[in-house]
Amino acid sequence: MQPDALIETARRLDALGFMPSKSGNVSQRLGGGFRITPSGLPYAALTGDALVDVALDGTVLAGERRPSSEWRLHAEIYAARPEVQAIVHTHSPRATALSCARRGLPPFHYMIALAGGDDIRCSAYATFGTQALAEAAVVALAGRRACLLANHGVVALGTTLAAAETLAREVENLAAEYLDLLGAGLAPVLLTPGEMVAVTAQFDGYGRLT
Repeated sequence: MQPDALIETARRLDALGFMPSKSGNVSQRLGGGFRITPSGLPYAALTGDALVDVALDGTVLAGERRPSSEWRLHAEIYAARPEVQAIVHTHSPRATALSCARRGLPPFHYMIALAGGDDIRCSAYATFGTQALAEAAVVALAGRRACLLANHGVVALGTTLAAAETLAREVENLAAEYLDLLGAGLAPVLLTPGEMVAVTAQFDGYGRLT
């Protein structure tokens, strides 16, 4: 694993306004644990030495800084989802706004299927940095690769760091489109379960779910 990949991902998302004021965090699975961005450090100042290696029980394995306050969120997801190799957690503005209404994204657009199902759920609310939040996220992510965190933000998973970042960006894009529809007073026409199955089959053919 190259530490620069985590740093570059965090900086790109910060530049997009997805991780303002040192919010959000990025990690990659590493052996029996994971490497994660640290707590309280501006992404512009992030270096490889500042990244923290953490075991799934929270033991710091390497690094001199404290891990992100959301290390429990990452640990619980990695423990529950062995296929996941990377996690991106953002506070991207439109998706976060939707999460503050505690609403998920229904199948108003076929790109919802990129998250692994026919909707993107919003988790139950829990205080940031807590075990309760981590557990709520795992529930909302069942059968999915992304969810909203109530009154908080977005979590996106991937078999690669690039896939997790791409999905986080797409969730923000979908949230913006959905909010624009609602703001215009329009009722989205939702795709049927059968139509979403067909979309998933198309994505399989294009290799878009890796």
